[in-house]
Amino acid sequence: MTNLTPPMAPPFCPNPACRFHRGDKGLWRYKRAGFYRRTIAPLRVQRYRCVTCRRYFADQTFRVTYWLHRPELLRPVFHRLVGCSGLRQIAREFGVSPQTILTHAARLGRHCLLFHERVRPKGPIAEPLALDSFQSFEFSQYFVTQYHVVAGQESHFFHGFTESECRRSGAMTPVQRRKRECLERKLGRPDPRAIEKDVAALLAIVAPGPQELELHTDEHKGYPRAVRRVRHLAVRHRTISSRAARTTRNPLFAINLIDLLIRHSSANHKRETPAYSKRRQGAIERLWIFLVWRNYVKWFSEFRPGETPAMRIGLTDRRLSFDEITARRLFPTRGRVPERWQDYYYRRIPTRMIPNGTVHAKRYAA
Repeated sequence: MTNLTPPMAPPFCPNPACRFHRGDKGLWRYKRAGFYRRTIAPLRVQRYRCVTCRRYFADQTFRVTYWLHRPELLRPVFHRLVGCSGLRQIAREFGVSPQTILTHAARLGRHCLLFHERVRPKGPIAEPLALDSFQSFEFSQYFVTQYHVVAGQESHFFHGFTESECRRSGAMTPVQRRKRECLERKLGRPDPRAIEKDVAALLAIVAPGPQELELHTDEHKGYPRAVRRVRHLAVRHRTISSRAARTTRNPLFAINLIDLLIRHSSANHKRETPAYSKRRQGAIERLWIFLVWRNYVKWFSEFRPGETPAMRIGLTDRRLSFDEITARRLFPTRGRVPERWQDYYYRRIPTRMIPNGTVHAKRYAA
């Protein structure tokens, strides 16, 4: 089971360059180095100094609210982001700027990514998987995004996702087609093999070791090519028509339900909404928050509460609260985060219309 108790003393040196950032705590030595005062709780924070690398740090370094000016907003922002509130709606409620809410959402998204990576099953997958892609967009409807999600067919555990930038398709007026051509000449066209590559990357993350795997998808032409790319897996790929009734008897029910919940719980993925994500990176961070909420907080069934998807596969023995999920700050340098998910953590996902988008490059930031 997962140990989620917060540290009572500095558990390790927070400096990634220090040998005791990942090393044996029994050999690590630190010294107390006074206090500093704050205007918000905790008002007095203990400071320390690592004897080895001589870097100063404090108790606050190991809290998820590290460097946040409004830490009391973290909990309500978490619940409102999965309760279909837009960033400006949340900002108006608490009397802050939308950028403040965006900062908290980004912090929560990075933490949820690391939390899920730390807790998720790393061994062979014991149940069939269902995989599908749901479509949204960033900045405008000319910049389409496909989010590839995979879940356990029986447990409904949301194992993870990747995303692909796609070309706008479907019915368009002549004016819309000319605008698409103009944008593509200026910014370039998305990779036509993106879905194939990104679905293969997702399967390699979810099942990193050799094993037999049963996978259920719809009849998208890119999925068989993606399966052939993951050569370490012996995949039994079964396809189901997209026109099949989306009932509990449908082998894709688990993933259809997740798609429905994403649309229902996320304001940025509603149809014809002004709350759409301006950057794909922001949508990714919100989807990590949804993933953790779905797996570890929300009941498997609202009509028969008692288990979460994480409980159904034995990862936890209880429904987790927000305080348990954010009990301690998690460091990406203390574990191995899949390369594709590292891009999500460090905010390296570009938006063509915003070439100077902010990346997460602060050395000691959470």
